[in-house]
Amino acid sequence: MDKSTYLEKVYGGLLGKCVGVRLGAPVEPTIWSYERIRKTYGDITGYVKDYRNFAADDDVNGPLFFIRALLDHPAPLTPQKIGHTWLNYTREGIGFYWWGGYGRSTEHTAYLNLKSGIEAPLSGSIKVNGSTVAEQIGGQIFIDSWGWVFPDNPAEAAEYAEMAASVGHDRNGIYGGIFIAVCISLAFTNDKIEEIIEKALTFIPEECEYARVVKAVKVFFKEHPEDWRAAREYLESDFGYDKYPGVCHIIPNAGVCALALYYAQGDFARTIEIATMCGWDTDCNAGNVGSIIGVMNGPESIPEHYLRPLNDFHAASSISGALNIIDLPTASKELAILGFRQQGEIVPAEWKPGTFSDDIYLDFSLPNSTCGIRTSSDFLAPIAPGEELKEKEQLSILLDRMVRGDTARIFYKPYYRRDDFDDERYSPTFTPLVYPGQILKIQGSVERMSGKRIALAPYVRDAESKEILSGGYIFPVIGETFSVEWELPQVDFAIDEVGLLVTNFDSEKYLGHLYLHDFSVTGKRKFSIQFKEEQHEFKGLTRCSAVGGAWELEDEGLRVIAMDAFHLYSGPYYTKDSTAACEFVPEYGDSHLLVVRSRGAESGYYFGLHGKGKAVLLKRDHTLNVLKVIDYPWELNKSFKLEVSAVGDTLTCKIDGVEVLVYTDKDALPNGMAGIAKLSQGRSLFMSLRAEEV
Repeated sequence: MDKSTYLEKVYGGLLGKCVGVRLGAPVEPTIWSYERIRKTYGDITGYVKDYRNFAADDDVNGPLFFIRALLDHPAPLTPQKIGHTWLNYTREGIGFYWWGGYGRSTEHTAYLNLKSGIEAPLSGSIKVNGSTVAEQIGGQIFIDSWGWVFPDNPAEAAEYAEMAASVGHDRNGIYGGIFIAVCISLAFTNDKIEEIIEKALTFIPEECEYARVVKAVKVFFKEHPEDWRAAREYLESDFGYDKYPGVCHIIPNAGVCALALYYAQGDFARTIEIATMCGWDTDCNAGNVGSIIGVMNGPESIPEHYLRPLNDFHAASSISGALNIIDLPTASKELAILGFRQQGEIVPAEWKPGTFSDDIYLDFSLPNSTCGIRTSSDFLAPIAPGEELKEKEQLSILLDRMVRGDTARIFYKPYYRRDDFDDERYSPTFTPLVYPGQILKIQGSVERMSGKRIALAPYVRDAESKEILSGGYIFPVIGETFSVEWELPQVDFAIDEVGLLVTNFDSEKYLGHLYLHDFSVTGKRKFSIQFKEEQHEFKGLTRCSAVGGAWELEDEGLRVIAMDAFHLYSGPYYTKDSTAACEFVPEYGDSHLLVVRSRGAESGYYFGLHGKGKAVLLKRDHTLNVLKVIDYPWELNKSFKLEVSAVGDTLTCKIDGVEVLVYTDKDALPNGMAGIAKLSQGRSLFMSLRAEEV
């Protein structure tokens, strides 16, 4: 494969995963059964439910975040390092997984094992958890990305998938992970689904139950090739949920995946539709088979009616609000970069902008990509209508008979609120991606079919007041490239739209096109949060991700009570050099801390009041270590301001504006979010948090 083909197939796989999950999610068990789905929806040929935006789902969280073990840990990768990645990106008890209870939910069980010090692979083993828990479906539903990063390399896909699946699963739970990852790896260069399945079966034990159900479906398919519903009835009778213990065992669902792959014979839409109509774990199964066929056939095989509602956007629910707003072309490039790195290949320079970075670079070069660009009016300015979706290297917006005074907003959405969603699947949390003072750059062109001229102005919208702030209008010359460069202005709360106002000021109707070639937001970021301005959303706060403890917005701040630990994060994720500060009142207990360079729950520097009469600088890199302790006679119920400047490998720490501690860390943490924390029992009233890149 050349690099472009590889990237496009990764994109196809990720799209296929997201489309399948979105199709299957509305009819998940246990309320929805095979019979109820059939009676209610009949022959499914499109989404059964419309979403304003599809909220987060565990089936996509896992593949997008567990693969970051390759980014966060030095080689060689081990199950232990992947287990640490589980702990790092998860808000305990909120979102990400199904938190169904210890001994019931496999992921919940494995997470608590990991947290208690039971390292992977023991954390997911039958020895610790028993076979019922260890052989549930999660071993395969989170595994796709290990196939994406090892294209046409089934041996390595199998090796890494086994490590990844072992964190939470064992035996058939692991075999399912290996099987799906190998199918994906093989699909990069093989377009015969039966050959892919046969080869994938050679990577798992020949006599295991997983292989038995796949082979049984194959035999039934050969005997009844036209009747997938008969195959579903066969699965029910011979491999149904009544045959296997637990809430969502892997074997019946493995049968559904095999059934959908055999009977659809490589047709993307029919594959995910059959997987959904079969019932049982609908979003998981449709997501896995969508990933395989999406890689095999590429993104252009996915029908438009499945692509458009997705709009290249996915909401995740990791511990980092800045990582939870995902445009799928950028995520695909990040996966492809990890794939190139695993093979020791040089990463193409054109893939790098905007990847593993807080900068936004939207790339319209992938087939049918929109990068999440939105319109305020599908009537006046629809995004890439009809065949225009298939244009590459640019995004087309039809300006449809705009009359004098008509204005449409064409924008990227760098921040989301609860009212942007219909439900709270897996409780996503969001931190703004763009900030005042950054630079918006847009290049494009306009086409005129009728009318005189069209006007464009850069703008942002405030997420709370909905106030629109804009720059000056320009009148692009027809057929010539225009460029807009604008420093983003201050807003009261957060920017939730950034883009162009498109206005007709002339008397004639305007019919034509706006083409976007390049769209970026770059520059240093800074933010300031007064907690009295925050609101409750998604089991958290509007601009922050909170984990642990108990907290409430009261007395002009955020009051936190913790028995053991509490963490809160905000701001960009990839910040390197920065200054962060917080104001607070310690009300009880001995731990009141500011956090910098945190990449999640397992990483970061902590500075502040910690211990009676002490100020401390701590470092967490899976384990918590004391870097430096000084005497500092602090008192309860007195206001304090903590500040840390992290530049290179040096951390300069201040209390109430006075430098009290400087430390040079020769093995410095590279980047991360700012936040606040408590690491032992106590109560604090936090008033503010701010950070600025330097």
